[in-house]
Amino acid sequence: MPHISPLYLQIGTTVGTLVLALMTIFIRLKASHRPVTIKKILIPPMGMATGFLMFVAPAVRIPLWWALIAFLVGWFLFSYPLIRSTKFEVSGGQVFAQRSKSFIIILFALLAVRMLLHQVIEEYVSIPQTGALFFILAFGMILRWRIFMLRQYRKFAPAAVDSVSDPLNPAE
Repeated sequence: MPHISPLYLQIGTTVGTLVLALMTIFIRLKASHRPVTIKKILIPPMGMATGFLMFVAPAVRIPLWWALIAFLVGWFLFSYPLIRSTKFEVSGGQVFAQRSKSFIIILFALLAVRMLLHQVIEEYVSIPQTGALFFILAFGMILRWRIFMLRQYRKFAPAAVDSVSDPLNPAE
């Protein structure tokens, strides 16, 4: 098997991360044109939770306190800008996420911070363990953000239902 230089692996993962980040931004911008549903809020963290299967591999395992710190950093620090930039509105009896001009900037800023942290942490732990730490950080961030979105959606959903007139009851 040919030996691949670590430099090429690092460049490949950096480019891959940037491509995935750009795809995420594009998908998020398209999603703002479609109504929000509970299913659309819950599927990302549920799908992401399957990533915990990585810990079956011994090379990926990390001390529990490292995992807890990574989760809390994602929960409290990385989720905060996403929460602050997420707003809902009711239009045509449906709940929509308002387009935030700061959302793209926030995603790029989070990506930049994540990539810088990745470089620093990679100096002290193995690459698989670094991946595990950043997965847990991202899971904490996504989970808190989506819980916030679910709570906000539930506040707006009754208004969405109320704003649609009942065709069978014209008195409303």
